Amino acid sequence: MDTDRFDRRKFVKGVGAAGLVGLAGCTGGPESGGSDDEETEASTPAADGEDTEASETEASGSDTTNIGMVYATGGLGDGSFNDQAQTGIQQAEEDFDLSYDESEPDSVSQFSTYQNQYAQSTDPDYDLVSCIGFLQADALSETAPDYPDQNFMIVDSVVDEDNVGSYTFKEHEGSYLVGQLAGLLTSESFSAGESSTDSDSTNVGFVGGVESSLIAKFEAGFTAGVKAANDDIDVQTTYTGSFSDPSAGQEAALSMYSSGADIVYHAAGNTGTGVFQAARDEGRFAIGVDRDQSVTTDYADVILASMVKRVDTAVYNAAEATVDGNFEGGAVTSLGLAEEGVAAVLGDELGSEIPSEIVDAVETARQEIIDGEISVPDSPE
Repeated sequence: MDTDRFDRRKFVKGVGAAGLVGLAGCTGGPESGGSDDEETEASTPAADGEDTEASETEASGSDTTNIGMVYATGGLGDGSFNDQAQTGIQQAEEDFDLSYDESEPDSVSQFSTYQNQYAQSTDPDYDLVSCIGFLQADALSETAPDYPDQNFMIVDSVVDEDNVGSYTFKEHEGSYLVGQLAGLLTSESFSAGESSTDSDSTNVGFVGGVESSLIAKFEAGFTAGVKAANDDIDVQTTYTGSFSDPSAGQEAALSMYSSGADIVYHAAGNTGTGVFQAARDEGRFAIGVDRDQSVTTDYADVILASMVKRVDTAVYNAAEATVDGNFEGGAVTSLGLAEEGVAAVLGDELGSEIPSEIVDAVETARQEIIDGEISVPDSPE
């Protein structure tokens, strides 16, 4: 599979990408954000007469589509959620006559400001404002009605307005697969690189960012997968309250490892970087999220797998629809295993070390979920 380029138009139509859906050793998409050597400089939309710094490809002609990106707190360089969204808009810029600007809010309170600045801008006039992350929903619910002629899209939440396209994911389905993987591996003695499990271990861990119904889907699916592998294994759960605090992630994971956990899965944005560091410190394993973090971070030596979430596809789809003039406000699109919107992807360095019978068991579960034979809970019991 080509890890340098991925045609999302084919992905959306269900052509190819078969390796991504199951367990594979590649992301199926281009690397960007925190994994690139070249940094992408964020810009702020024009407001009160200020200049707007355009994306690398300058707008050429009045027909160019302009898109504003408002990222989640935690910013670019997280090797995860925001970087995945940026991958989508970068691919859209490459494929279409499109220009984009991007903003990185430091706090939830800034979401409304950036959303409004893009909507108010006339030079350029933004055809779409992309709001990345469920924490933007409250602000967008107030912003969107004030600009009925402005199209918005939001990832990970539903905003019931005629000018907002909402994109959600079945994170619990992909999390079930990495949970099963963790449950099976922690039940036996397994070593890879400098890390190992203890066959006497009776627990694994989950570190969440901001406690919410969204992140609870990751927890619920992961726990269900672990229990399906071995009902005697417990799941330690901690929410740090932040998506941008690696120190908190490291502290939470260290506590779990010291309590006997072999493997910790995170759904915590850049906070998860601390989880990886803790795994390295303790000679244990971790599971990444949103992107193949064995590729997008410097922790391939401890990352068994990642629950990949195609935020890039949602961003790309919305951009393509805007360019084509058929963006559908008010629509809700949900992407799961069947739609190739989530996947369990084996680590680039450690994946080949995982016993084939475990890989096969997880692949069987993936198909059973798609076929409706396994129903995965989307909230913790």
